[in-house]
Amino acid sequence: MNDPLDTVFAALADPTRRAILSMLLEDDMAVTDVAEPFQMSLAGISKHLAILAGAGLITQEKRGRVKWCKLEPDALRAASVWMQGFGQFEPVNLEAFERFLAAEFGDGTGTETARQGD
Repeated sequence: MNDPLDTVFAALADPTRRAILSMLLEDDMAVTDVAEPFQMSLAGISKHLAILAGAGLITQEKRGRVKWCKLEPDALRAASVWMQGFGQFEPVNLEAFERFLAAEFGDGTGTETARQGD
């Protein structure tokens, strides 16, 4: 995918990645903490994180021996602008997005949906 917007929407298409974004709305997290609520390997979570990072939705930083993940909220700006072109969507409000994700995934971790596989 050459278009950054395609990459963002492809990353958002997966329920595990949306659950990870929901978790990162709260605070930066170590990769092992991100992986904890999911029933998949650390390698599987790392693949999801790489896709999110490739789409610019998160950044990863190594601090000592621990890799940390941070949400990049401005990454959704281009998707928001594109959707506004249809006149049906408001600009992305991260607080509203957080409420949506919490409602969608129950407890906010997305573990119910994420357990379906890597």
